[in-house]
Amino acid sequence: MATPESEGRRVGSGTVLAQIATIPIKGRAPKTGYDRDLFGSGWKDPDRNGCDARNDILARDLTATTAKPGTQSCVILSGVLEDPFTGTTINFVRGQETSTKVQIDHVVALSDAWQKGAQLMGADERVEFANDPLNLLAVDGPTNVSKGDGDAATWLPPNLSFRCDYVARQIAVKAKYGLWMSQAEHDSIERVVATQCPTQGMPAG
Repeated sequence: MATPESEGRRVGSGTVLAQIATIPIKGRAPKTGYDRDLFGSGWKDPDRNGCDARNDILARDLTATTAKPGTQSCVILSGVLEDPFTGTTINFVRGQETSTKVQIDHVVALSDAWQKGAQLMGADERVEFANDPLNLLAVDGPTNVSKGDGDAATWLPPNLSFRCDYVARQIAVKAKYGLWMSQAEHDSIERVVATQCPTQGMPAG
């Protein structure tokens, strides 16, 4: 469900340090007017494969998955997640009391995006953003709750070995959708990359 705006932007193929230099630095816009439904109500099926984005990401990020019969393998019932945020292994089982153990994280939180350029997007592009696999990861639920709508200045994964990949993905998402960064966010990401992985490449966009 690409829009003319996002079609015109491409994530760079160089290093994160080179890409971050292309991201504008501005202050946060007011959160006034933000509503989750402005990014679409619930999960959508942007690639039109019959599965919503949540189940697509569960199928992508979990191993040993089982799917509900009769759903064209769309509804993931169970699987194993090697959680990137904590470095732990989580056995996922769909159910009222268990589904929240694994959540789908918006790497660039919707509220953060709203305050850094998404207010200027059209409705279709915001839906694309909220369901873009580049911006989605299956992760440990409680850790995702602790992240909230934080950016890299206020929250980084406790798993130190994943931080380079995490901030690279944030940069890729912001580059793809023309979002900006705060100075504190920019400095935090630059510090992570410069000290841990100066040659870190960009993820496929």
